[in-house]
Amino acid sequence: MTGRVFFALMVGIVASAALTQWLAVNERQRTLERYRTYHALERAEQIIETTDVVRPESRAQYLAVSSKSSMRLEIATDNDLTLHPATEFSTALAQRLPRDFQVIPMTERPPQCEQRTSTMTLFGPGPWRGTCESVKIVMTDGQVLKLSVLPPRGSIPTGHNEYAVFVPFLLCIAILAYFVTRMAVRPVKQLAQAAKDLGNDINKPPLELAGAAEIRQASAAFNAMQGRIRQHIIQRTEMLAAITHDLQTPLTRMRLRLEKVSDADLQQKLIGDLSAMQQMIREGLDLARSMDTTGTMQKLDLDSLLDSVCADAIDAGQQVELKGRAGMALLGRPLDVQRCLVNLIDNAVKYGQKAHVTVERLAGAARIRIRDEGPGIPQDQLARVFEPFYRVETSRSRESGGTGLGLTIARNIAEQHGATLSLANGDTGGLEAVLTLPELYAGK
Repeated sequence: MTGRVFFALMVGIVASAALTQWLAVNERQRTLERYRTYHALERAEQIIETTDVVRPESRAQYLAVSSKSSMRLEIATDNDLTLHPATEFSTALAQRLPRDFQVIPMTERPPQCEQRTSTMTLFGPGPWRGTCESVKIVMTDGQVLKLSVLPPRGSIPTGHNEYAVFVPFLLCIAILAYFVTRMAVRPVKQLAQAAKDLGNDINKPPLELAGAAEIRQASAAFNAMQGRIRQHIIQRTEMLAAITHDLQTPLTRMRLRLEKVSDADLQQKLIGDLSAMQQMIREGLDLARSMDTTGTMQKLDLDSLLDSVCADAIDAGQQVELKGRAGMALLGRPLDVQRCLVNLIDNAVKYGQKAHVTVERLAGAARIRIRDEGPGIPQDQLARVFEPFYRVETSRSRESGGTGLGLTIARNIAEQHGATLSLANGDTGGLEAVLTLPELYAGK
């Protein structure tokens, strides 16, 4: 966006400056042409009247001396006095001269009129657009002279170099456009960063209401949205916690009453169903808590945390193997990060009998791979297993799996800590979960 705004400003300003410069140069050119035409009339009137008082035998010598620069008066080589359409210059000259003189326009233009001259133009020399023509003058004694008004020779001084002025102007415009672009885009970047931070911590302080009215309005709307989202999460967590708490009492009474059931087989089935209900309630509450970011972030040693989680899993009879060292700390909520790792390891053991945990340090990040020895997951279902209550199996028996919330909880916790969690089938079989903690949340 910064580049687009800067480019649009530069194109618009440069185009406007170029158009203004072009109009100014053309107007100055027309002014100069009008001035030279007026000067040519004055000069022509003066030299013609002076030549008229010079004796005919001395006129050739006088004309050779007086006819210089762009005004030339010479004796005509032919006495053709055919009238041609009058021009603006010939009409003005005829009005200036006494009636004893006769001005006859000529259709033939001097060859110098077609030559390009170094006049003050914006993009290089161009043809002279001022007066450039020849007329015949019949003197009072009947002699015919030829008057030629030619373009100026050489460049016309303008007082400054056009390009020397235009380049600093463009530089100043570029600097101004850069600062205007930064000033316009900075609030948008701050709003985008706030939206990104909101995904990591819903309890971040609200945006400061500063800047233009539109920015303050957008910031206020963003703060209101953050407040509503935070309130919804709190209400949902409180509701699930209340439901879980209220259900504990009747479930406990049911378990006590089940102890009195005389049929042992029926008793075990009912106790199993009751345990499944309690597990679903606990995982539902864990799911709600996994989206809560009210906990305090702490500096955690990743290697120690992994050792602890894997050791607890081994003590519980699970086959877990840990390899590698990260040698780094991360910023997170201890119980949440532990829950994320436990869910991934439990999922690997449950469906693949064994969990191979490998940790490695990348460029400013830690990557944890948890691979099992199970059949894997169909490629088209790798993304869907993160959905709440979705399981690849059609059944929900205790032998085939849990409630389908483990991976959902793990992903929510990972996203709350700025990490990424992905699944992929291994080349030699099994499913591999990859948890990557970026540099933002990792440090030495």
